[in-house]
Amino acid sequence: MRNRTDSLAVGLRCWPKRQETRAGNRFTKLFFVFWFAVGLGIVPAVAADVPVVKGDLGPCSADFTVNDSAGKPLFDAKIQVTVVYGFMNKRKSEFEVGTNAEGKARIEGLPEKVKKLLEFRIRHRENSKSVIHDPAHDCHANFTVVLGAP
Repeated sequence: MRNRTDSLAVGLRCWPKRQETRAGNRFTKLFFVFWFAVGLGIVPAVAADVPVVKGDLGPCSADFTVNDSAGKPLFDAKIQVTVVYGFMNKRKSEFEVGTNAEGKARIEGLPEKVKKLLEFRIRHRENSKSVIHDPAHDCHANFTVVLGAP
C-alpha cells in the first residue's frame, strides 16, 4: 500500500517538464531584448507620415514645409485652400490639413486649370501667411513657408 508521500511524488512527476517552459522563457527574453533595442535606437522607429488631403479634382498637388522664424518645423500648422471650379464657378471645395511633427503636409487632387488662382492660407496660433499658386504653371508645387517675425 502506498503512503501519502508516494502519491505526492507520483503527482509531481506529472507536471510539465522543463523543456516546455523554456519556449515561454525564450519568448519573454526576445520580447525584452527587442524593447531594449528600440529604447537604445538600434531598431529604427517608424517615420512620421505626411498628412495628405485628397481633393479628387485633378492631377496636381502641393507639398508644404512650415517652419518658424528660427527654422524649426511647426507641428499642427493649418493649411487651408478653397477651390472654385465648374460651370460659372458654381462649385466650391474647401480643404484643410495640419502639418506633422516635421512641419510637412500635402494636398493632392487639385485641378490643373483654374479660373481663379489658388490661395493657400497657412496659420499657426497668431501667425498667418498666404501663398498664391497657379497649377497651370507648376502642377506639383513645393512650398517652404516661414511663419513669425524674422
